[in-house]
Amino acid sequence: MVTVNAKQMDELDPLKDFKKEFYMTDGQIYMDGNSLGLMSKRAEGHLHSLSESWKIHGIDGWTEGENPWFTLAEELSSRIAPLIGAKEHEVMVTGSITSNIHQMLATFFQPTAQRSVILTDELNFPSDIYAVESHIRLRGLDPDKDMRKIKSRDGYTLEMEDILGQLTEDVAILLLPSVLYRSGQLLAIREITKAAHKKGILVGFDLAHSIGAMPHSLHEDDVDFAVWCHYKYMNSGPGGTGGLYIHERHHHLQPGNAGWFGSDKTKQFDMDHHFTKAEGAGAYQIGTPNIFSMAPLLGSVEIFEEADISRVRDKSLKLTSFLREQLAESVPELIDVTPDADEQRGGHIALAHPEAARICKALKDRGVVPDFRAPNIIRLAPVALYTSFTDTEQTVKILQSIMAEELYKNYSNERNVVA
Repeated sequence: MVTVNAKQMDELDPLKDFKKEFYMTDGQIYMDGNSLGLMSKRAEGHLHSLSESWKIHGIDGWTEGENPWFTLAEELSSRIAPLIGAKEHEVMVTGSITSNIHQMLATFFQPTAQRSVILTDELNFPSDIYAVESHIRLRGLDPDKDMRKIKSRDGYTLEMEDILGQLTEDVAILLLPSVLYRSGQLLAIREITKAAHKKGILVGFDLAHSIGAMPHSLHEDDVDFAVWCHYKYMNSGPGGTGGLYIHERHHHLQPGNAGWFGSDKTKQFDMDHHFTKAEGAGAYQIGTPNIFSMAPLLGSVEIFEEADISRVRDKSLKLTSFLREQLAESVPELIDVTPDADEQRGGHIALAHPEAARICKALKDRGVVPDFRAPNIIRLAPVALYTSFTDTEQTVKILQSIMAEELYKNYSNERNVVA
């Protein structure tokens, strides 16, 4: 029996005022922030400000104005670093998840006769797998032999025993998600990294579904590299510039893919054909920063600095616990496949059902925006900065009505029309 009072929880919520920062559609409950976060008014303001700097300064916008473009990526990187538990010079706002994976693998993957395997998992996001396959092929190797995937016992989660069991002497790099995108399982980053390092394996994580939802401690956890996007829980807008982390002990490495903006900034405009790399993670940039794609992140970072990522995580756990308790009572036919323990759960709850695609369409038509993942997953992500406990309670009531009255049967089960 659910005993938590949603309205009382909202009144006690220390983050409740941040909801006013975001553009919300009247009559809509947004539960898809783990796919694309909502626009904040501050993000919009900084996007407008950076476009004005172009209008006013023209080419001089690179060095003039409130946020000079030439050092904007470095400024943002220093402010993102605390969110992932890294030193400022270990972080770079640049590229996208996939382009940054390519950069990290180009830099780190140096296969030998003894170590040629990149280890990942069978539940990983497809783009990560495509990147791994391409680097194996580029080195004349065979993905069927030199890319190994950790198996899932239930099709939703990974067991620590199975991860550790694949850390064999022929593995060069382990690349895993911090949070599995379908089930929301949070992996034990520190323990996995420590075990891999004992076997001489380099470790990288894709933080797409954890950055902005919880604190990290990448430097202390001794992670070698990480990549992420900023358009989910970080609310930086569609296709917003991503980020990468590379532990300082690796900063001597030449970037596998060198580019002009990876130069030492004091020498970048010497126009010398000899590449002089930047000292820190900035060396692993490639092309000119996408100023308008980074601009909204300025507003997002301001909000996170005020909200405090630890408080964000605390509320996120309370929201997902509240959500799953109500789901279990009201719609038990939806199978919750997200791990129970707080330390094993990201920011969303994943529900399995054969009619998941239809159910998601029915939810959208009734004012709830969920997320569908093939073949049978409904993802609900109550985001700490703009989702209330009342929103969460109302979502379950709508879902209960859809299931009880079988309203989803009125919809097509075609998957390609569900975002």
